[in-house]
Amino acid sequence: MSDPHCRWTSPNDWNEWSQWLAAGLHARNRWRLPLLLLGILFAQGRRTVTTWLRAAGVSDDYQDYYYFLAALGCKTESVATRLVVLLLRELPLPGRLLLVIDDSPTKRYGPHVEGADIHRNPTPGPCDQRYLYGHIWVTISLAIRHPRWGAMGLPLRAMLYVRRRTKRSIPLQRRWRFATKLTLAARLAEWSVPLLKKAGKSAWIVIDGGYTKRPFLKRALATGATVVGRLRRDAALRSLPPPLRAGQRRGRGRPRKYGKHKISLAKRAGQRRGWQTMECTVYGQTTTKIYKTFLATYAPVGGIIRVVLVQEEHDWHAFFCTDAEVSAIEILEAFADRATIEQDFHDVKEVWGTGQQQVRNIWTNLAVYNLNLWMHTLVELWAWNYEHQQLCDRSDSPWDDAERRPSHANRRKALRQQIMQNELSMLKTAWWLPQKFIDLAQRLMTLAA
Repeated sequence: MSDPHCRWTSPNDWNEWSQWLAAGLHARNRWRLPLLLLGILFAQGRRTVTTWLRAAGVSDDYQDYYYFLAALGCKTESVATRLVVLLLRELPLPGRLLLVIDDSPTKRYGPHVEGADIHRNPTPGPCDQRYLYGHIWVTISLAIRHPRWGAMGLPLRAMLYVRRRTKRSIPLQRRWRFATKLTLAARLAEWSVPLLKKAGKSAWIVIDGGYTKRPFLKRALATGATVVGRLRRDAALRSLPPPLRAGQRRGRGRPRKYGKHKISLAKRAGQRRGWQTMECTVYGQTTTKIYKTFLATYAPVGGIIRVVLVQEEHDWHAFFCTDAEVSAIEILEAFADRATIEQDFHDVKEVWGTGQQQVRNIWTNLAVYNLNLWMHTLVELWAWNYEHQQLCDRSDSPWDDAERRPSHANRRKALRQQIMQNELSMLKTAWWLPQKFIDLAQRLMTLAA
């Protein structure tokens, strides 16, 4: 079923994808999801839900769409699962996939926004404060390498972190349950890794130091995934357990899992011996890294890890991998690709205006944030096989770098233009219109996009 008020004719592949995602929803209301996606794409100015609906051409039953969004918030797992299946079907993905988990805040305004609280601002700008009022989103993203544009992120799903004290202000009829950030991250891992394994893919989960803790690591490793992350400088590492000598019998009890000696990362980094150099691709550029690597045991992991120390110009950093057999270059390149989720957070805020939707219901907030994530991923999927010239026209900005890869905003603009071209193609069939009118319409649509 389609909405007769929708003013846009989208490409066939986009129609197919949006209908595929909507198939996981109730048959009575699933037709609203493709319409909302088009509204998000063409919305201008402040990206409220009303702006979405106005851009899509909806002129009535506004309230029904808010009811739909609240219901969608309870079904984000179902839609996100279909999104993962879509990516596995449409993209030439390698056998080993990189999943990145991190959290990011969005600013909100008003005392009645459910789940909002004061949180630390991780990236304050020159005019920002150290703290902000809003939501914290624990997000999982698929980090892949495009054959022409390098590492990029495809957001899959987000879960809302609400403090225990803040949960008390949420109405009981919302049936919201408290969970820590580590628990939410573990749930995202438990949801995504089996999907990839079912498709014959292995999964690496990349995390920052804030998630290198037992409650997350234990559950993530139980899924069969390999975890790569940053180590705290005071991480409680120990040596390897001593191997049995020839002819030696193992004593009573379980075999030792951890060595007797503590390992200080600071002392290892301060030692002059053991440093090596290697070439690796970090943040899209080939660079030389000075590193040393060794094996250790780590209690939050429950066994042996590979540790990599990297010497920078004025400092050093420590990383680890739960697979002791992998190389240092694989660990560093995987962690470097973690930066793709930071770009995702930037794009969904600046390009899609997440946090501007002016909704109060906590489930509606969950729906609109995930809708912005899915729009980001769908646009990247649509632009995957397009050439640079098709996605980015720099003729009006000759000072810009012509070789710079198209931004996400460029790809969004290109999709809008293609949809407008579909509308223009109907004008071209009107033989009675002068060519100058058609050319004028072409220019106006380009400006509008």
